[in-house]
Amino acid sequence: MEEEVGGEEYLFKVVLIGDSAVGKSNLLSRFARNEFDPNNKATIGVEFLTQELEIDGKMVKAQIWDTAGQERFRAVTSAYYRGAVGALIVYDISRKTTFESVKRWLDELTTHCETTVARMLVGNKCDLEDIRDVSVEDGKSLAEEEGLFFMETSALNATNVQTAFEMVIREIYNNVSRKVLNSDSYKAELSVNRVSLVKNGADSRKGRMNLSCCAG
Repeated sequence: MEEEVGGEEYLFKVVLIGDSAVGKSNLLSRFARNEFDPNNKATIGVEFLTQELEIDGKMVKAQIWDTAGQERFRAVTSAYYRGAVGALIVYDISRKTTFESVKRWLDELTTHCETTVARMLVGNKCDLEDIRDVSVEDGKSLAEEEGLFFMETSALNATNVQTAFEMVIREIYNNVSRKVLNSDSYKAELSVNRVSLVKNGADSRKGRMNLSCCAG
């Protein structure tokens, strides 16, 4: 699959990971198409959607990958992670077991990604406040412990979905601007996977966003 370079200056690969049925596919469809499917079935086959946004006057294209239901078999492959520079680790605030799996997903991400990855912990389904099983404080605490951004979202009512994705994409851009990712080997690796940094030389931006959440 060839990518058209067109007018965009950056092309970043972002992966969605987390246990089955935490709402990854609906988060992606809400962000990319502003759609929500209450009857969404488990994803089969590799899926990704592409979204463009402007950061500091630069066109950024994010290629966001869904795990294709492989997580049900604990068989997410290294190829899925290859070239990823951003990740949203998703759990369901109404199912504590999905929160308890987060560290395993982080370990897998660390194992398969060799470069700097912008990571956000996402507590999805914050519309289910009445059956909440994971507190906002627990989510924040884990995020702080692991050095992650944190946000609670609802793909159902669109709460914080756009913000969560855009924070990750902006942090990737910041990493590139700080030349954390601007090595020849990094660019060569991404080019092989059709997820390439097209231009360098972006202005350096300092600072990091604060942890955020939706209280429900």
